[in-house]
Order: sequence, then C-alpha cells, then structure tokens
Amino acid sequence: MSPDSEQLTDFERGSRRVLEESVLRIDGRVRSRLTQARHAAIETASKSKARRPIFWRAFTLMPTAGAAAAAILVATVLWHREPQIELPTAEGAHPAEDLDLLADGDGLDLVQDGDGSGSFYEWATDQSETNSGSETDT
Repeated sequence: MSPDSEQLTDFERGSRRVLEESVLRIDGRVRSRLTQARHAAIETASKSKARRPIFWRAFTLMPTAGAAAAAILVATVLWHREPQIELPTAEGAHPAEDLDLLADGDGLDLVQDGDGSGSFYEWATDQSETNSGSETDT
C-alpha cells in the first residue's frame, strides 16, 4: 500500500506537506552528510553484530534452552512419580498371589466341592485350629 493510496486525514496531509517542504529546504551538502552518516551507522551496526564474542551470541539462546530444560525436568519428575495409593493386602502377602489364586482352575474345584457346601474350607479351618492348638501346648 503506497502512501498516496491511503486515505489521510487533513492533519496527516498537512503534516506530510510540512515535512516534505522542510526536507526540500535543507541544503544539498547537509543532506549528503546526513545520508553518509546514516550509511556509516548502518555499516557500523552490522559490523559490531558480527564481531560479538561467541559467548555473547550464546546468551541469546539462553531463554530457549532454559525453557526446554524446565520442560524436560517437569516431564521427568512426573514420569517417575510413584503411585500414591497402595492396595490393601494381608501382612506378608503379595497382590500377585491373589491373582494366581483367581486364575488357577483347580482352585475353583475346591470352592465348589462338588455339592457347593464349602466343606473343604471348614476342614481347612479345623486343621489350622488343631495345628495351632498343638503348637501352643508344646
């Protein structure tokens, strides 16, 4: 979009006209010196940018590297976090043992016991009480 095609207000048109007139009133020699000074400043700025020490250029990447390191740290902390909830188990029992009992096909036969009365468990309870009673007597 060129400046001529823009819709300008009266103030902007007047300001532009005054600025153009003031540029035309400047002496050619002064205008030449201003142009030379502008070109010298641009050249000096481009050279000083190239002459910066390597460690100074590395500092421009510090914010990006810091953000990446922080993201990796957060991901690592969250990834290696142990679960807060523990399943209740009997003392000395391991949860995998419970799963083994459930997956064992022979264990179901013991529960059903043919007639479904659960007499095996009654017998096992009696045996454990008998064994514990004999141990306390000795």
